[in-house]
Amino acid sequence: MAVISRTTFRLMQLRNIHTPAVVAALALLAKLHLMLPKLIEAATFAGQSILRFRGGMDLQIQLKADQSPLTIADQTANDIIDKALKKLTPNIPIISEESTIPEYSVRKDWSQFWLVDPLDGTKEFISGGDDFTVNIALIENGVPILGVVYIPATDVLYYGSREGGSFKWDRKSEKEPKKITSTPVDLDQPLIVVESKSHKSSDMDHYLSSFKIKERIEIGSSIKFCLVAEGAAHIHPRFTATSEWDTAAGDAIYRYSGVSKSRQSPLVYNKEDLRNPHYIIGIS
Repeated sequence: MAVISRTTFRLMQLRNIHTPAVVAALALLAKLHLMLPKLIEAATFAGQSILRFRGGMDLQIQLKADQSPLTIADQTANDIIDKALKKLTPNIPIISEESTIPEYSVRKDWSQFWLVDPLDGTKEFISGGDDFTVNIALIENGVPILGVVYIPATDVLYYGSREGGSFKWDRKSEKEPKKITSTPVDLDQPLIVVESKSHKSSDMDHYLSSFKIKERIEIGSSIKFCLVAEGAAHIHPRFTATSEWDTAAGDAIYRYSGVSKSRQSPLVYNKEDLRNPHYIIGIS
C-alpha cells in the first residue's frame, strides 16, 4: 500500500475520513516514523562492529561467486541488522547481499521488503580506506521509500524518507541532523562528478567528454548518492556492475532530497535480475 503524504494525512484528519484503506495508510505512515530511530540504531551498531575488525585483525577474507570479497566484518554486521529488522518488522521479508537470496517466484509479489548491504565498499574497507558504508532500505512496490546510510569511519549518517525528506548527521560535531536538499543540474555549467574509485570505465570517460567538467571525485560505496543528495556533487554516472543492495539506501536519500518534489531516479527494485542497469543520478 502506498504511503500517503503529510499534506494528505492532515487533510484526512480534518475531514475525519475513516475508511479501512485510510486507517491502514495512516497506521503505516505512523509506523515509518517510528521505525527510523530503530534503523539508525541498527545501522550505527553494525557500523561500530565493523570498525572493531580494523587494525590488523584477521578478516577471514573469502571470494564470493562474483569474485567480490567477503569478510567476517560483513557477516557480523549482517547478523546485527538481520536480527534488528526481524524484531522491528517480523512480517516484512529481508534481502541482504550476505544472505541467501529468495528465488524470484517467491519474492515477485512482495509489496514491501528490506534491502540491505551490511558493508558496502568491502574493497575499500580491506585496503584501510574510510569510504565504506552500512546500507538499509525499505522497498515498496519497486521504489525505496526509506533509506539509511551510515559511514562508520567518520561517524556520519545520512537518511531519507518519502514523507520526511533527507538529512545528514555528523555525529561527532553536531547534536542533531540537518536537512539536505538538491536540485536538477544545469548540464551547461561545469559539473562536479562523483564516481567509483574501484570500478573505472572507458564508457565513463566517453560520456563525460560531452560536458564541461569542474571536478571528478572518486569515492567508494553509496556515499556517491549522498554527495549528490547534499549538493556536493552534481551527477553520479555508473557504467559498471552494481546490484540493488548497493544502491537502494543511497537512492532513497537522493530521491527525497528534492526541494519541492522528489528527484527522479532510473532505478527499479525487486527485478528478476537484481543487478542494476547502467545509470546516471542527478540529471532530473
